[in-house]
Amino acid sequence: MSILSELRMKPSDKIRWGWDASVKSRLVLAAVVISTLLIGANLATPIYPLLQSKIGISPLEVTVAFSAYVVSLVVGLLLVGHWSDHVGRRAALVLAVLIGFAGAGVFGAATSLPMLVLGRCLQGAAVALATGASSAALRDLLPHRPDWASRFTLLASAGGVAAGPIIGGLLSLLPDPSRTPFAIYSVVLLMLLVPLLTLKARPAIRTADPASPLRALRPRRPAVSKAAGRAFWNASAVGFLSFAVFGFTLSLAPTYFASLADTSSRPLIGLLAALVLASSALSQLMKVRGRHVVGLGLTALGVGVALIPVAGSIDSVPLLVVACVIAGAGQGVAFRMVFNEVSLRVEPSQHAQIISTLYVLTYLGSSLPVVGLGAATQAWGLDRSVAGFAGLIALASFALAMRSLRSTIRGHLPG
Repeated sequence: MSILSELRMKPSDKIRWGWDASVKSRLVLAAVVISTLLIGANLATPIYPLLQSKIGISPLEVTVAFSAYVVSLVVGLLLVGHWSDHVGRRAALVLAVLIGFAGAGVFGAATSLPMLVLGRCLQGAAVALATGASSAALRDLLPHRPDWASRFTLLASAGGVAAGPIIGGLLSLLPDPSRTPFAIYSVVLLMLLVPLLTLKARPAIRTADPASPLRALRPRRPAVSKAAGRAFWNASAVGFLSFAVFGFTLSLAPTYFASLADTSSRPLIGLLAALVLASSALSQLMKVRGRHVVGLGLTALGVGVALIPVAGSIDSVPLLVVACVIAGAGQGVAFRMVFNEVSLRVEPSQHAQIISTLYVLTYLGSSLPVVGLGAATQAWGLDRSVAGFAGLIALASFALAMRSLRSTIRGHLPG
């Protein structure tokens, strides 16, 4: 079928040539799409200090621009998280790439805060559409290995988010640093459309009613299956907390890290901002097992975050690096375990919808606490606000760790 036929959810009688890709190729393509869109959504991280001086925006307005992406992403997950079940994974990913292309163009050409917000909203919508589609596609392609499907999903997501600031910092060394990174990224998205458009699509897993196919695309209430209920809420709490840390590292952290390291080097700022996310991504490759892994991971997250303002108070870049690595590794291990438990309990037919709902709650952590941090910065300054934010995150991490360890111990006590 053609893309238009898939989007209209009307099977075509015409035989169309297509690239009958192997399972391995489809796995790679699904992972590359979501990671590429997330790279683009985070290219601006090391460029925010430059945009502050160029456009004349405050730290609070930086968090507003960043949070516009998160709000759009959350709303998008609620509205379109289930679309790929009906239009097919390939069509949903093509549409996501096109929206991401538009978002990169608007953000790269932005000369005001409203344009930055619009560009970020388009990027959020693209990631929202691709999140449900790519995670469900990976689950479809690995029906007997849901643990590996969830691991690939988290690796592609965390890897894309981590690579964004690093690539953005390097590309910002080119002329016109606030625009060139997005122009190059736009070309990459156009190249990505080639394999997607030639791919021989697999049929949607839920056929729409031919009489009123658009009814299947109506927004749905967030779904939580009974089988995955407890695991879902546990993963949501861990996700909300850990993504609050991610939101900080991708918005105000570049300014904080630049001051701590006494540098204006955007590649270095991007590298420092990516440390938490990179160590989180690498932790997906670690084979960590045990009853207490979630509790220990959350403890590491709390310790790492608590050390960030300590590093700032003594101007220690090495301690900052250690703190970010510990926090990222702890987050990655803990979130992978709780995310994997949800994936194992969800039926394949509900995977896209329920995982999208999980990401709604998780991504809210990148918005609400970060906007609060931006407002606090206006009142008390960046250093004091970061210290207070880190303290609250550390306390919440330790509380969740204690809850997890207590639950694990109770579950293994003799009856």
